[in-house]
Amino acid sequence: QLQASGGGLVQAGGSLRLSCAASVSPFRNYVMGWFRQAPGKEREFVGAINWTGGTYYADSVKGRFTNSRDNAKKTVYLQMKSLKPEDTAVYYCAAGHPAYSAYDQEGLYLYWGQGTLVTVSS
Repeated sequence: QLQASGGGLVQAGGSLRLSCAASVSPFRNYVMGWFRQAPGKEREFVGAINWTGGTYYADSVKGRFTNSRDNAKKTVYLQMKSLKPEDTAVYYCAAGHPAYSAYDQEGLYLYWGQGTLVTVSS
């Protein structure tokens, strides 16, 4: 249902753009979230974008990461800049219908992508 791509190796301070192509329908009705899991750590919320284009971010990425979506292409994007070594993780996209106050609750997302690895070297 979801296919994430765009991960790779980048130096600290660099940028990457992740993509998540979705086959859920109707795509425009879904909140699309991004989560990440670093080695040895629990999965954590990164950001989300709703059907109106409203966005919500974890404090750790606010000002550096930007969510966007193209409903015609059924794709969401996570533009990451000023990357830090602590951003190293497997990044997952997810689709669901959480309320605004619960965008960071991974249990409320229905569909998950397979993850794409982002490695930031120091």
